[in-house]
Amino acid sequence: MKVDENLGALAESVLDTCRIRGMKLATAESCTGGLIAALLTSIAGSSDVFDRGFVTYSNEAKTEMIGVTADLIERNGAVSSQVARAMAEGAVRYSQADLAVSVTGIAGPGGGSTQKPVGLVHIAGARRSDALVRQEEHRFGDLGRDAVRGETARMALRLLLTLCEK
Repeated sequence: MKVDENLGALAESVLDTCRIRGMKLATAESCTGGLIAALLTSIAGSSDVFDRGFVTYSNEAKTEMIGVTADLIERNGAVSSQVARAMAEGAVRYSQADLAVSVTGIAGPGGGSTQKPVGLVHIAGARRSDALVRQEEHRFGDLGRDAVRGETARMALRLLLTLCEK
């Protein structure tokens, strides 16, 4: 996947803002498969801000690595706002991070349905200090796998930046 230069600049802004505020970050990624963590860690010096990334592509990984209950996934589906929230909260709980972002969605080209079409992504951010959780739903459409993943990373980095600034 070719990475948009603007994503690198956005990742650098996230790191700089969190560094100034003395905050550490974690990610919990499903449909992006570690892309957000890769963008953040591609920047020299990111280790003073980035704590860890969880790639929880399977339902079992979500349960085993960050404590998302199997019952929650069964009731709502892995691609849901409820699971995104639990992923972000779990990433904070199972790390040393002050804040975390999570993403779960359908990048395509297959796997979509009428209720959950290709391009549907749920993003959540959580902060340890004040139990703040912020959630977003995006419907990017069937732009192609790389484009959906890239737009998901962009929106997740923007959410992280917002959480760092508050």
